[in-house]
Amino acid sequence: MDIRPLTEGYAVSPQITPGDLPAIKAAGYTTVIANRPDAENPPELHIETMRAAAEALGLGFVVNPIVGGALTMANVTAQGEAIAAAPGPVLAYCASGNRSSVVWALSQAGHRPADELIGIPARFGYQLEHLRPQIEALAARG
Repeated sequence: MDIRPLTEGYAVSPQITPGDLPAIKAAGYTTVIANRPDAENPPELHIETMRAAAEALGLGFVVNPIVGGALTMANVTAQGEAIAAAPGPVLAYCASGNRSSVVWALSQAGHRPADELIGIPARFGYQLEHLRPQIEALAARG
């Protein structure tokens, strides 16, 4: 497990397993967001398996699958709402953490400066500079 904190309350990770969830809870996370669609995973990592394991530990579990190259505004809105509704720190995962970083940056446009939304993920190798125009446009919409 490779948790990459983008903020005090939000981190991303490459794919996790049910066996990682106790350590995620022990690290203080209260909610897990699944950004990886089932079609990319073997059955033992499918959403319902992960949800059952998370909920058995008392973790919130939000399903917001993002198909590579097909991110939608519904994904952005759902991610932002899940982050806002979480009672504590959130861990989002996908294959590498990149999609979870992208959807976080877009969902936080207008709440944080674009330089921060691009620069923080860059510390972990996620290159989001190409999203600057979208981040700025979303921020301008308020």
